[in-house]
Amino acid sequence: MRHSAIEPLLILQDRERTRRSLSQSLAAIPGDRARVQGKIDAEKNAIDAAKAEWRGLESSKKLLETEIGVAEGKLGKYRTQQSLVKKNDEYQALGHEIDTAEAEISKLEGQELEIMYEIDNSKERFATAEKELHVSIADHEARLVTITERESSLTAELKEAESIVETARVDVDPKSLRVFDQVAPQTFPVCVAVNGGKCGGCHLRVSGEAEGVTRKGDELGRCDQCARIIWWESS
Repeated sequence: MRHSAIEPLLILQDRERTRRSLSQSLAAIPGDRARVQGKIDAEKNAIDAAKAEWRGLESSKKLLETEIGVAEGKLGKYRTQQSLVKKNDEYQALGHEIDTAEAEISKLEGQELEIMYEIDNSKERFATAEKELHVSIADHEARLVTITERESSLTAELKEAESIVETARVDVDPKSLRVFDQVAPQTFPVCVAVNGGKCGGCHLRVSGEAEGVTRKGDELGRCDQCARIIWWESS
């Protein structure tokens, strides 16, 4: 025979289970939002990195252009000086400087061509990455909207569930309710059946005394192992 408080306690427990589930889902929202935002930030950083690579190459190209300009200036000066000198040794010395400057310019122009090729490839990689990542970011941002909508829905559902729990609490006698409130923060579910002499919560065998009280149903049974409220479940 069940104690008279068992039925209202089971109703309360069911309502409390729903409330807890909603509360846990709502508590998970900030983490979900942070994870999605982290993905958005990572995608944006990837775009910035691709752009930085491209801009870095552009900067290197400008430096090379400056170096080429300086080398060409020297070459022009050496050629002018060579056209003015009359001594053979001076002429040859300037010819050597001209050869060195021309070789340096050729080397720099070769590096410039390589960088221009790298810039073209970098621009292509950036354009492809930017397009793909923007699509991915849009998907993540849509996910954030969904999360916000879910948060609003869960908040409303939780408020309603809390009201339903309060209504269910009214139907439980004060003494039984105190026991429920004492056990609930420690372990859940609070109310479980005893079947085959074992508690349905901790699955340990209850004492003969606890089993006897539960069978009679004139007192609220408690598991002497986990302190849950128990009732006798006939086989």
